[in-house]
Amino acid sequence: MQNILTITTKELRSFFTSPVAYIIIVVFLAITGWFFTSTLFVGGFVTMRGVLDMIPFIYLFFIPAISMRTLSEEKKSGTIELLLTKPISDVDIILGKFFSVLTLAIITLLPTIVYVIMLTMLGPIDPGAIFSAYIGLILMSALYISIGIFSSSLTENQVVAFIISFLFVFILFMLNKVLIFLPTSLATILEYIGTDYHFSSIARGVIDSRDIIYYLSGISIFLLLTKLSLESRKW
Repeated sequence: MQNILTITTKELRSFFTSPVAYIIIVVFLAITGWFFTSTLFVGGFVTMRGVLDMIPFIYLFFIPAISMRTLSEEKKSGTIELLLTKPISDVDIILGKFFSVLTLAIITLLPTIVYVIMLTMLGPIDPGAIFSAYIGLILMSALYISIGIFSSSLTENQVVAFIISFLFVFILFMLNKVLIFLPTSLATILEYIGTDYHFSSIARGVIDSRDIIYYLSGISIFLLLTKLSLESRKW
């Protein structure tokens, strides 16, 4: 556990000692702020729905961008070999990097709570549904991060890692949008695989164990694939 915490802290420090993290956070908040203000002042709706529905789409680009360097940069610079020779397990390395990126994603999401506070001053809102939606966003970001780290383990090129990660998360996100073109039996299976289906379920205010299991299973699968990818160096 100490190794995981050390790696997490080191990775977080590296994010915030460069302008990358700050640029990403500012861009993320600028986009969500625009949707919030347009819904509130142009549409006249006292709701977080516009922002909460847009963030999963933003995550298609945002999460691959912050996770693409996790392992690919280490491989390109050659520091991955040095890191792997230390008395640290592959699991420690993977989880340390996973939690560092997840922490960055949560830090980026936290300022949007200001929108919720503003809405409570303007009219009645459904705090339960909003709280559930935030839980769903954290779970979705965690799944996308695990995909991003796996993609980063496959190549030393960050751009290639971004593209692979984007394709994975885009397909998972879009599955729920193409069901009308598919046979019912196949549509049922693909609906369950799609990330947006489970997020929409949680965002309605009902945290179903099936949705939690889906996200945790997906995270575990991609982190396991990352471990296998790192172990492939020994083959």
